[in-house]
This record gives sequence, C-alpha cells and structure tokens, in this order.
Amino acid sequence: MSSNRFAGDSDDIEPLKLKRMVKRVWVGLPVEVAAIYRAAATLSARYPGRPFTPDGHLVGLIGEVVAAEALELTLHKPGCPGHDARDADGRDVQIKITAGKKVALYSTCDRLVVLQIVSAEEAEIVYDGSGAPAWEQAGKAGKNSQKVISVHLLRKIAEGAI
Repeated sequence: MSSNRFAGDSDDIEPLKLKRMVKRVWVGLPVEVAAIYRAAATLSARYPGRPFTPDGHLVGLIGEVVAAEALELTLHKPGCPGHDARDADGRDVQIKITAGKKVALYSTCDRLVVLQIVSAEEAEIVYDGSGAPAWEQAGKAGKNSQKVISVHLLRKIAEGAI
C-alpha cells in the first residue's frame, strides 16, 4: 500500500483550487496615436487644471483600428449599429476602449473586446470574450439605455472569477 497522499485524498486535506490564469496582452499603438497622447499630456502640463484628454469618437476609432490589427478583425463601415467588426469565425464584435476605469455598453453582443490605454504607446486587451457575461454583470441601464462596467470587473469575468 502506498503512503503517498494527494490533495483531496482525505477529508482533512482541502482539494486544490484551480485558478484560471489569463495572460494579459498589451498591444502597441500606432506612432500617430502615441503622438496624440503625448501632445495631450504636454498641453495638460502646460495649462494646469485643464485636462486635455482624448475621448469620445476619436478614442473609439482608435480602439477599433488597434483591435482590428491586433486580433485580425474585419472592420464594419463606420456607424454600423451594434457592432464594429467581424472575426474570422463570422461573429460580430463590439469594440470598446478607455483611458479610464470603465466602459459603457448599449447592449449585449456576440463578442466583446475591451482595451485600456496604459501609456502613450500601449493599450491592454482587458477583455476578449462573449458579450453576455459583461452585459449581465454591468450596472443598471441609465437614462441613455447604457450600462456601465468597470475594467476591474471585466478582468474578473475574463479570469473566470465571476
């Protein structure tokens, strides 16, 4: 009889808990985009109290082209309702990007890709998966019908912790 003991062999030993490890992925930003972020930082330093933060439509377009290049997606024409691209499997993809800590969602989607600007030169892909879990975990819809979800919560979903 073997005297080897393994986790889970006895009631007094807790089974090993497996944690899904998710590789964090950073993608380089085009040099032109890095120049925009560096210019914004310079202007903010030159004019204290006036944050020159690239946001809105410009940042959304940056996210779309960066995700498309990094993940080999085919972009839809601008203004396509609900989705920004299509992947190699034919799934529609919604792309979000933020320099902050949360993103807004209008609805669920087949595949959701969320990037976070981490420096003038790089963005991190913080979520790349089904849109349903993110939509379900997002807060209540606001007056504009958008739900907001934090980058932190998206990471947890990606790790399988939620």
